[in-house]
Amino acid sequence: MSAVKIQPLGDRVLVQAIEVAEQVKGGILIPDSAKEKPQEAKVVALGTGKLDDKGNKIPFDVKVGDIVLTSKYGGTEVKYDDQEYKILSSSDILAVIG
Repeated sequence: MSAVKIQPLGDRVLVQAIEVAEQVKGGILIPDSAKEKPQEAKVVALGTGKLDDKGNKIPFDVKVGDIVLTSKYGGTEVKYDDQEYKILSSSDILAVIG
C-alpha cells in the first residue's frame, strides 16, 4: 500500500477496514447492503495529537500498522484513490488486537 496523503487532525485516527472472508451457510447469499460493517481495521495514520490542560501532547494508545477494534457506528467514512477509509476519534478505538 502506498503512503496515504490524508493527515487526520487532533486526536483522530485514519483506519482502513479489514475485510474478513465471507462464509455462506446453507447456500444463502447475503447482499453487501445487508452485511454488518467490519469492526476490525488497520491504523493507517495518526492525527496531530490532543493537548492536555497544560498544553502537553497526550500520546496515542495505538501506532500506525496496529490492528484495532472500532466502535460499530463511530467515525466518518471517506473514499480516497478508490480506497475506503474511516476517520475516527481515538476514543472510538476499543482495543488493539494481537
